[in-house]
Amino acid sequence: MRITLKDCAEIIGRYNSFLILTHASPDGDTLGSAFALKKALEKLGKTSQVVCNDEIPQKYSFLWEGTDNDEIKYEAIIAVDIADRNLLGEKFNGIYGDRVMLAIDHHLSHRDYAENTYVCDKAATAENIYGLINELGIEIDSGIATCIYCGMATDTGCFLFTNTTPDTHRIAAELMEKGADFAIVNKKMFETKTMSYLKLEQMALATVQTYFDGKCAIMHITQDMFRESNSNEGECDGIASLPRKIEGVQIGITVREKPNGAFKVSIRTVEPYDAAKICALFGGGGHNRAAGCEFICSLEDTKKALLKAVEAEII
Repeated sequence: MRITLKDCAEIIGRYNSFLILTHASPDGDTLGSAFALKKALEKLGKTSQVVCNDEIPQKYSFLWEGTDNDEIKYEAIIAVDIADRNLLGEKFNGIYGDRVMLAIDHHLSHRDYAENTYVCDKAATAENIYGLINELGIEIDSGIATCIYCGMATDTGCFLFTNTTPDTHRIAAELMEKGADFAIVNKKMFETKTMSYLKLEQMALATVQTYFDGKCAIMHITQDMFRESNSNEGECDGIASLPRKIEGVQIGITVREKPNGAFKVSIRTVEPYDAAKICALFGGGGHNRAAGCEFICSLEDTKKALLKAVEAEII
């Protein structure tokens, strides 16, 4: 059932302990939203635990400073920034997929799986968590502000992407006034890269191929490349945006092999092309300018299917 922010606040008021779910291959928005909510719940005297199907990269450790994340007995489950229960990850989907009391999200492609769902088209789910915390009447301190800022900054590409709105900037300014450590967010999320990531990026860029007079670019990453570079999925949040940065490219595609042999596809577009529309053809979804889907076939067949779909859009 779709509900309002006021309804969300009322649901939270009914319980004293929560399990907060983040999506697999976690990013700054799902983690920033989760830990902002956790810290806010602590101010209400409630307990919570943030969990993820996959290992959380160490670079996000600043998000849980000042709070513990010990295992608890919980009464209700909240999912943040998870548009489809499959995005929980295979293990967590099986355990929690049909037990979510409340889902808070910003993806208009959200497929309802929770008992109650709040979806509002914002730049990041963290903006919706900001709204919820205000609805709960909780004062935003520096720790909460840093978490929300992280979610907003990462999902807008440090406020460069077209999903950035005037409200996004206004909220970011307020978070800075409340003590958000924007410097550490910007340094860890956008300025610091490991040597292993740089090796992976170099190998990935070597695979770039362009199509349709340079309007589309496809790049791929294999498990062999992860092993050779000593990198991992937790390091490559921003790698999906690289093909779109090439001059003239309007549809950038990154195909990343998962450990189980499937291929995760990330599509980034510029107007007028709709990334979510293309991904929806393959059971995926997301936003107009950033979306994803998954293929269980060979890399060659994955690319062929994607190029056929892109051709129908471009030609």
